[in-house]
Amino acid sequence: MNRKIKADNIFTGREFTGPGHVLVLDELGRIVEIAADAAAGGEAEIYPGIICPGFVNAHCHIELSHLKNKIPQHTGLVDFVQDVMKQRPATSKEKEGAMEQAAEELYNSGTVAVGDICNTTDSILLKQGSKLYWHNFIEVSGFVNAGAEKRFEDGIDILKDFKAIESTDQPINRSALSPHAPYSVSKKLFELINEATDNKIISIHNQEAEAENELYKNKSGEFLKLYENFGIDISSFCPTGKSSFQSWLPYFTKGQKIISVHNTFTKTEDLQPSTFNLQPSTLFFCLCPNANLFIENALPPVELLVKNNCKIVLGTDSYASNTALNIYEEIKMIQQYFPLIPLANVLQWATLNGAMALGIDAEYGSFEKGKRPGVVLINEGVAKRI
Repeated sequence: MNRKIKADNIFTGREFTGPGHVLVLDELGRIVEIAADAAAGGEAEIYPGIICPGFVNAHCHIELSHLKNKIPQHTGLVDFVQDVMKQRPATSKEKEGAMEQAAEELYNSGTVAVGDICNTTDSILLKQGSKLYWHNFIEVSGFVNAGAEKRFEDGIDILKDFKAIESTDQPINRSALSPHAPYSVSKKLFELINEATDNKIISIHNQEAEAENELYKNKSGEFLKLYENFGIDISSFCPTGKSSFQSWLPYFTKGQKIISVHNTFTKTEDLQPSTFNLQPSTLFFCLCPNANLFIENALPPVELLVKNNCKIVLGTDSYASNTALNIYEEIKMIQQYFPLIPLANVLQWATLNGAMALGIDAEYGSFEKGKRPGVVLINEGVAKRI
């Protein structure tokens, strides 16, 4: 028997239908149609508020969930990274329990799919049989060329473990290597990752601090302190005289789809057509505003990205840098600080755009016939799965 759902408004993944419509799903939760009231027939579930497709969290670190409430706010990225490294060790029981609670919050608040950063195999057990769809970005780092091949091989070993749990009925490209950030990946390591990610989806933390641009422009800034504290010799690093974004993007030449995450200090010159060595349709800008406020007490240039027709998606980052893994809290933060951006735009970032970025828009992201995107109710400042 079909399920019929009516609300004050329906967001399809692209636009609002306006009142007077009913969402019709089959017994498996697949979309049959969006029908006018008069044509829907039979009784419908009626909810106050807006219904929309399930959210896609394009950037998360589920394996850092045990760091909730352990990292101080507003320290800046360099101190934040050092705090995470110090606090990261924990027992398997602590990590597993925290990840389970985090996954439950993701699910209950309307997330259906997650682009998840993985530095270890800690989350594999959680993801087997999960109610959520997971795309695993196996993160590789190492800022010294001499250690690049060892770091790369370590990443390959972790990738093999994640590939072993993939189901044949899931979309392709479910796991792939990804660079951590421009300040933590050497030239040689970028080159190795490029060769290994031909036509894959990759993710990279980008311009999360102004210090990242300073490092690449003239080899100065706060990151020098980070390298000194960790005993990393960067004498072989040569600044490019360009921003971080303009420096790392040209490394990727193999048709990768790239999710550039944070972009807090991205500027107009970074978004010029001359910067890009790939089609704009293959580059997505992921915003995690609550995490940016948590760490740097700054927000990404959302209006600039919109003005330049950038493809935007949303993420939560981790409990190390956020108090919740709730995409609707990110939507509300954007609405608060950028009220001129229409809600429909922001909801599309959280649904269809996110699904496109992860390559799962044949199943998720919009209310289109045959899809099974999940249904979320937004009402009185809260989003929940229905």
